[in-house]
Amino acid sequence: MPSTTSGRFRRPAALIGAALLAASVAACGSADGSTTAAPTASASASASAAAGVLGVRDPWVKAADKGMTAAFGTLVNDGDADVTITKAATEVSPMELHEMTMKDGKMVMQPKEGGIVVKAHSRATLEPGGDHLMLMNIAKPVKAGDELSFTLTFADGRTQTFTAVAKPFTGAQESYAPGHGDSPMPEMSMSPTA
Repeated sequence: MPSTTSGRFRRPAALIGAALLAASVAACGSADGSTTAAPTASASASASAAAGVLGVRDPWVKAADKGMTAAFGTLVNDGDADVTITKAATEVSPMELHEMTMKDGKMVMQPKEGGIVVKAHSRATLEPGGDHLMLMNIAKPVKAGDELSFTLTFADGRTQTFTAVAKPFTGAQESYAPGHGDSPMPEMSMSPTA
């Protein structure tokens, strides 16, 4: 009987020892205090949505030769916490998070204050005529078929990268040009040309 009792205690003791070892290794970060280790169970509860639960489905970018363009797709949050995107980046241009909204009876495009929120267990659609990721001043043409890499930054500081393909899109001939927030936007088709 004593061997059974000691065997019962050895297994939990080994698991606790392994957990302590893992915690001590994770605590060893760089000199600036950052760490590349996986988050702890308590930290992952609030950050898991940003780290791995947010899916980016059917991402695409409107092909453009110069000026401004935008990226679209469906953001899926299967996690238990809301996720807020506070910033987007790509090597092709500076970016802003944008929305379409009614102002003085006209549909206008403007920066989205507070970021783009993807509620827990739901989706948010980035689309022409709605929320989108705005490429502000492309450094080179974005041709149909080009693949662009984007990095989203979330309110908790985590990031996620995805790739989107450029597609021709005429919609209702909307224009992403300087002064874009000052003019009305006509009703638009929500799908790119294949």
